[in-house]
Amino acid sequence: MAFTFAAFCYMLSLVLCAALIFFAIWHIIAFDELRTDFKSPIDQCNPVHALVLPEYSIHSLFCIMFLCAQEWLTLGLNVPLLFYHFWRYFHCPADSPELAYDPPVVMNADTLSYCQKEAWCKLAFCLLSFFYYLYCMIYTLVSS
Repeated sequence: MAFTFAAFCYMLSLVLCAALIFFAIWHIIAFDELRTDFKSPIDQCNPVHALVLPEYSIHSLFCIMFLCAQEWLTLGLNVPLLFYHFWRYFHCPADSPELAYDPPVVMNADTLSYCQKEAWCKLAFCLLSFFYYLYCMIYTLVSS
C-alpha cells in the first residue's frame, strides 16, 4: 500500500467535495427562502455571492490536480462542470462577474426555478463525485 500523488489528490478532493456539498445545500436553502418570501432578494443574494467564486475555484483545483495526477477518467467527469462554471462566470446576468445572482433578476419565477434546479443538480453531482472519489482513493491506495 503506497501513498501516491493520485491518492493525495483523491483525499484532498474528498475534503473539498464536502465543502462543495455544503455550498450546494446553502444555495438550495437560500433559493427556497427566496421562493417562499422569507427574506428579501438583496439580503439573500449577498451571502450566496460569497460562495460562488470559492466554488468555482475549488472545482478548477480539482481539474488541475487530476490533470497533474494523470487521472483522465476523473478529469473527463469534471471538465463539463468546469466549462459550465466558466460559461456561467463570463455570462452572468449582473453587471459584475463577482455577482452571479442579481437580486432583481433572481426574483423572476423562471430564473428562480432555474437557480434551484442548478443547485439541486450540483448537489447531485457533488454527492456522486464524493463517493466516486472515495472509491478511487481506496482503489489507488490498495492497488499501489
